[in-house]
Amino acid sequence: MNLAIVNGPNLNLLGNREPQIYGVTPWDAFFDELEKGSNSKLSYYQSNVEGELINFIQGFDGDGIILNAGGYTHTSVALRDCISAVSIPVIEVHISNVAARESFRHESLITPVCKGLIAGFGLESYRLAILFFEGN
Repeated sequence: MNLAIVNGPNLNLLGNREPQIYGVTPWDAFFDELEKGSNSKLSYYQSNVEGELINFIQGFDGDGIILNAGGYTHTSVALRDCISAVSIPVIEVHISNVAARESFRHESLITPVCKGLIAGFGLESYRLAILFFEGN
Protein backbone atom coordinates (compact mmCIF):
# COMPACT_ATOMS: atom_id res chain seq x y z
CA MET A 1 0.00 0.00 0.00
CA ASN A 2 1.23 3.46 -0.94
CA LEU A 3 0.12 6.15 1.52
CA ALA A 4 0.89 9.86 1.80
CA ILE A 5 0.80 11.81 5.02
CA VAL A 6 0.11 15.46 4.30
CA ASN A 7 0.46 18.12 6.99
CA GLY A 8 -0.69 21.69 6.63
CA PRO A 9 0.36 25.00 8.16
CA ASN A 10 2.48 25.18 11.29
CA LEU A 11 2.80 21.41 11.61
CA ASN A 12 6.45 21.82 10.64
CA LEU A 13 6.83 23.16 14.20
CA LEU A 14 5.84 19.90 15.94
CA GLY A 15 7.99 19.26 18.97
CA ASN A 16 8.33 22.99 19.65
CA ARG A 17 4.87 24.45 19.05
CA GLU A 18 2.53 24.49 22.06
CA PRO A 19 3.85 21.25 23.56
CA GLN A 20 0.92 21.09 26.00
CA ILE A 21 -1.34 20.53 22.96
CA TYR A 22 0.92 18.96 20.33
CA GLY A 23 3.51 17.14 22.44
CA VAL A 24 7.29 17.35 22.41
CA THR A 25 8.12 14.73 19.78
CA PRO A 26 9.58 16.22 16.60
CA TRP A 27 7.82 15.10 13.41
CA ASP A 28 10.94 13.52 11.85
CA ALA A 29 11.44 11.22 14.84
CA PHE A 30 7.79 10.19 14.82
CA PHE A 31 7.75 9.62 11.05
CA ASP A 32 10.79 7.33 11.32
CA GLU A 33 8.84 5.31 13.91
CA LEU A 34 5.79 5.16 11.65
CA GLU A 35 7.85 3.89 8.73
CA LYS A 36 9.44 1.13 10.78
CA GLY A 37 6.10 -0.07 12.13
CA SER A 38 4.12 0.07 8.90
CA ASN A 39 3.64 -2.46 6.14
CA SER A 40 2.94 0.40 3.73
CA LYS A 41 5.16 2.66 1.71
CA LEU A 42 4.80 6.03 3.43
CA SER A 43 5.63 9.39 1.94
CA TYR A 44 5.40 12.72 3.69
CA TYR A 45 4.61 16.24 2.55
CA GLN A 46 4.17 19.43 4.58
CA SER A 47 3.43 22.94 3.44
CA ASN A 48 2.26 26.17 4.99
CA VAL A 49 0.81 27.14 1.59
CA GLU A 50 -2.74 26.12 0.65
CA GLY A 51 -2.10 25.85 -3.09
CA GLU A 52 0.94 23.63 -2.57
CA LEU A 53 -1.15 21.22 -0.48
CA ILE A 54 -3.76 21.13 -3.24
CA ASN A 55 -1.13 20.50 -5.92
CA PHE A 56 0.34 17.63 -3.91
CA ILE A 57 -3.02 15.98 -3.29
CA GLN A 58 -4.03 16.32 -6.95
CA GLY A 59 -0.70 14.84 -8.08
CA PHE A 60 -0.45 11.96 -5.62
CA ASP A 61 -0.76 8.53 -7.22
CA GLY A 62 -1.30 6.08 -4.40
CA ASP A 63 -3.83 4.24 -2.28
CA GLY A 64 -4.68 6.80 0.38
CA ILE A 65 -3.94 10.16 1.93
CA ILE A 66 -3.77 10.96 5.63
CA LEU A 67 -4.38 14.70 5.91
CA ASN A 68 -3.91 17.05 8.83
CA ALA A 69 -4.88 20.31 7.18
CA GLY A 70 -4.18 22.34 10.32
CA GLY A 71 -5.96 25.69 10.28
CA TYR A 72 -7.11 25.14 6.67
CA THR A 73 -9.49 22.52 8.06
CA HIS A 74 -11.78 25.31 9.16
CA THR A 75 -11.30 27.79 6.33
CA SER A 76 -10.42 26.20 3.00
CA VAL A 77 -13.19 25.66 0.49
CA ALA A 78 -10.46 25.12 -2.12
CA LEU A 79 -8.96 22.21 -0.15
CA ARG A 80 -12.44 20.74 0.34
CA ASP A 81 -13.07 20.97 -3.42
CA CYS A 82 -9.72 19.30 -4.10
CA ILE A 83 -10.52 16.35 -1.82
CA SER A 84 -13.90 16.00 -3.53
CA ALA A 85 -12.26 15.99 -6.96
CA VAL A 86 -9.71 13.20 -6.37
CA SER A 87 -10.60 9.52 -6.32
CA ILE A 88 -8.08 8.60 -3.63
CA PRO A 89 -9.63 8.22 -0.16
CA VAL A 90 -8.58 10.83 2.39
CA ILE A 91 -8.62 10.35 6.16
CA GLU A 92 -8.67 13.61 8.12
CA VAL A 93 -6.52 13.54 11.26
CA HIS A 94 -5.88 15.95 14.09
CA ILE A 95 -3.43 15.63 16.95
CA SER A 96 -5.70 17.42 19.41
CA ASN A 97 -9.40 16.95 20.02
CA VAL A 98 -10.55 19.94 17.99
CA ALA A 99 -14.10 19.63 19.39
CA ALA A 100 -12.73 20.36 22.86
CA ARG A 101 -10.84 23.46 21.75
CA GLU A 102 -11.84 26.98 20.69
CA SER A 103 -15.27 27.24 19.06
CA PHE A 104 -13.82 28.31 15.70
CA ARG A 105 -12.17 24.87 15.48
CA HIS A 106 -15.46 23.01 15.90
CA GLU A 107 -16.45 23.16 12.23
CA SER A 108 -14.42 21.33 9.62
CA LEU A 109 -15.04 22.14 5.98
CA ILE A 110 -13.22 18.98 4.90
CA THR A 111 -14.78 16.30 7.17
CA PRO A 112 -17.85 15.82 4.93
CA VAL A 113 -15.67 14.95 1.92
CA CYS A 114 -13.20 12.71 3.76
CA LYS A 115 -13.51 8.96 4.27
CA GLY A 116 -13.25 9.45 8.02
CA LEU A 117 -11.93 11.55 10.88
CA ILE A 118 -9.48 10.63 13.66
CA ALA A 119 -8.77 13.29 16.29
CA GLY A 120 -7.52 13.68 19.81
CA PHE A 121 -5.06 10.80 20.09
CA GLY A 122 -1.91 12.88 19.75
CA LEU A 123 0.50 11.72 17.08
CA GLU A 124 -1.08 8.27 17.37
CA SER A 125 -3.92 9.68 15.25
CA TYR A 126 -1.65 9.15 12.23
CA ARG A 127 -0.91 5.54 13.16
CA LEU A 128 -4.64 4.86 13.57
CA ALA A 129 -5.25 6.18 10.06
CA ILE A 130 -2.52 3.91 8.68
CA LEU A 131 -4.11 0.95 10.45
CA PHE A 132 -7.43 1.79 8.79
CA PHE A 133 -5.88 1.77 5.32
CA GLU A 134 -3.87 -1.40 5.99
CA GLY A 135 -6.98 -3.18 7.29
CA ASN A 136 -9.05 -2.43 4.15
